[in-house]
Amino acid sequence: MITIRYREARRTTRDVFSGRPVITRMPAPQGGLYRCPVTDSAADPVLIRTENYLGHITLNRPRQINALTLEMIHSVQEALASWADDPRITAVLIDGAGDRGLCAGGDIRLLYEGLTGIAPAPAEFWSDEYRMNSTLAHYPKPIVSYMTGITLGGGVGISAHCSVRIVTESSQVGMPETAIGLCPDVGGLYLLSRSPGELGTHAALTGARFGPADAIAAGLADHFVPAAGLTGLTEQLRQGIVPNVGRATASDGELAGQSWIDECYFGDDIASILAALGARPEAAAVQAAQLLATMSPTALKVTLRAIRQAATMSLDEVLDQDFRVGTRFLRKPDLQEGIRARIIDKDRQPRWNPATLAEVSDADVAAFFEPLDA
Repeated sequence: MITIRYREARRTTRDVFSGRPVITRMPAPQGGLYRCPVTDSAADPVLIRTENYLGHITLNRPRQINALTLEMIHSVQEALASWADDPRITAVLIDGAGDRGLCAGGDIRLLYEGLTGIAPAPAEFWSDEYRMNSTLAHYPKPIVSYMTGITLGGGVGISAHCSVRIVTESSQVGMPETAIGLCPDVGGLYLLSRSPGELGTHAALTGARFGPADAIAAGLADHFVPAAGLTGLTEQLRQGIVPNVGRATASDGELAGQSWIDECYFGDDIASILAALGARPEAAAVQAAQLLATMSPTALKVTLRAIRQAATMSLDEVLDQDFRVGTRFLRKPDLQEGIRARIIDKDRQPRWNPATLAEVSDADVAAFFEPLDA
């Protein structure tokens, strides 16, 4: 197992495209071109190398849409720790191998095996993953993420906390955890709780996938760059320059600005939200109500409280909440049942317990948020 050399960031990263100061160019190189591959095997689940002045991290499990494992998280953390104080590294780039997406999230099959005692315990995975999420957010150098294709769950965690977040025409960005009886984690609720209106609440509860325009509107991404432009952008990063990507824009989004979202998701009661959605004339609202009716009542109630609380928390406080809530889900039947129904048996017929919203009391929900020694 790789030993993680985790370092607290000593300086605050600034978004270079907002006009706030960041390191944008390296001093003149000494001793010629700096190129030292750290990882050189295509079989490695993470490819880590330095390319001139760029620290380059590529998630490398394309057949699994680069789903994260504990080994991958450790590799990313070690690379970030080694580059934080390296004067030769200007910026870091995170991207994914293959053409399907940056990252589909944590490896759900391994999570299921962890629940059954075969793989590492989920709490160990989450603890290290959330530490990585915090590192990305507080890193002292610009980190650029290419949120291409499928970027879900843990894929959001490894990209949306970076200082420069790029989406392309293929991007599908979302937090789908409620579909398996879990609450969105990896600090995603910190971002979604700050989305305009109730857009983030809709996304957190339904697991809606945002295209590039909606991802930017929701605050999960910063800039749209056509996929054809990423090669040139990467080359500039290699030369020690963090460029302005220009004014290219994505096509109009489907969800941002929809009045039914703000009107229906207002409040702290899931039953009222479902009733409001079902009564709307918009087909999308009715479809959202139908989708929510199939999900774990416990996950829905816990997620709604979690996103409301996240609105007044720092990212690290949200990550702490994520760990407390996730640990409590490990003790409940819905997470294992949700994974079974969607990933293992694929019958799409989960048997939630409790089965109805009325059976999930306020005290049941509050228990998810108690300190872990309670």
